[in-house]
Amino acid sequence: MAKLTQLIDNEVFQAYATYAAIVLLKMMLMSLITAYFRIRRKAFANPEDTASFGKGESAKKYLRTDVDVERVRRGHLNDLENIVPFLGIGLLYALSGPELSTALLHFRIFAGARIFHTIAYLTPLPQPSRGLSWAVGYVVTISMAYKVLKTGLNL
Repeated sequence: MAKLTQLIDNEVFQAYATYAAIVLLKMMLMSLITAYFRIRRKAFANPEDTASFGKGESAKKYLRTDVDVERVRRGHLNDLENIVPFLGIGLLYALSGPELSTALLHFRIFAGARIFHTIAYLTPLPQPSRGLSWAVGYVVTISMAYKVLKTGLNL
C-alpha cells in the first residue's frame, strides 16, 4: 500500500489537486457573484435578508426573483452538477496511474471548459457556446471514468 507521502509526491495527484482547487475556487466565486447580484438588484430570497431595507410591507418588495440573479444561480447549480463528479472521478483517475501528459490534458480541458461555461453563462454568449463547453467538460469526465473502469475491471 502506498504511503501518503508517496501520493503527495505523485505528479499526477499534484496536477489533480491543482485543477480541483481551481474549479472549486471558481465554484465558490459563483456564491459571491450571486450575493453581488442579489445586493445590486435588491432581489432577496429570505425575509431576514431584507431587514436593512425596512420592515414589514416596505421590505416585502425586495422578496422577489430577478433574471440576472437566477442566471448566476443556474450557473452555480450547473457547477455543482459537474464539478462534484469531476472531483470524485478525477481522484480515482489520478490514482489509476495515467500518464502525466494525458492527465494534464484531461484536467486542463475540464477546468478550461468550466471557466468558459461560466463566462458563456454570465455574459451571456449565444448558444451553442455554453452547451458545447458543458459537453466538453462532461466528455472529459466520462473519459476519466472509462479509464478508471478499464484499469479497475481490466476492460
